[in-house]
Amino acid sequence: MAKSALLKSSLAKKYWMALTGLFLCLFLVGHLIGNLQLLSSSENAALHFNQYALFMTTNPAIKLLSYLTYISILFHAIDGIVLTVRNKKARPVNYVMNNPSKNTIWASRNMAVLGTVILIFIVTHMVTFWGKMHFDKAMPLQTMTISAGGMPQEFYLTTDGGYVPKGQVDQGAMVIKNRTEFFDAGANVKVKEGYKDLYKITVAFFKDAKFGLIYTILYAISMIVLGFHLYHGFGSAFQSLGANNPKYNGLIKNFGKGFAIIVPLLFAIIPIYIHFFIK
Repeated sequence: MAKSALLKSSLAKKYWMALTGLFLCLFLVGHLIGNLQLLSSSENAALHFNQYALFMTTNPAIKLLSYLTYISILFHAIDGIVLTVRNKKARPVNYVMNNPSKNTIWASRNMAVLGTVILIFIVTHMVTFWGKMHFDKAMPLQTMTISAGGMPQEFYLTTDGGYVPKGQVDQGAMVIKNRTEFFDAGANVKVKEGYKDLYKITVAFFKDAKFGLIYTILYAISMIVLGFHLYHGFGSAFQSLGANNPKYNGLIKNFGKGFAIIVPLLFAIIPIYIHFFIK
């Protein structure tokens, strides 16, 4: 009974809110490092990004961390809603002399609203990219064109560093199974495995002729919202965990401010670069 009451208490929820929030900050850093490959001007940029995508979706340790991330997002969102409702019920009527704008920053007074916008962005983002990578049977495979005998020929890039002539698949000598695996059509034996072209999907999304600019703007706005959320949430998480030492408070606060600016800014630069600079 005591354990149940503890888990349901506002104090316990603040602890979990802080822990899941800090874990998600680590996820943001890892996700950003991988996505920054989209800014590369190298001719192998697509291959490197697709190799990263394959690693993130097949490595057992990464998959385990991914499930932990999904749980953390849901827990963080639900916990935030519960705490907001409890705080509203605890103080249903504002004090006459209450002036929140002088006592707290805007982000701290609107964490629930900011968090809701971010949650909507995450769901939309996962449907657009994560969902296609995992479940879309029409997901394109990465190809490259090579001039052979003066004639351009298209090949599927494979995960072993080789290739499969696209013409062999089109002519029925090979078939593609399970979205990525090439099988010999006659012997029904697996030959190679190709890369899912998430790079192509991502670039096409932000360069869409009708809505690409709108998608880019909405993404950038979402990153501004994320910045405000992190601006208050980072320092607040350490306070909730009891890390309130005058010797380190300034360092934590300044690091949090830098994190809240740099990370969302770099994320926002990616779609802007794709839309305006990738041809």
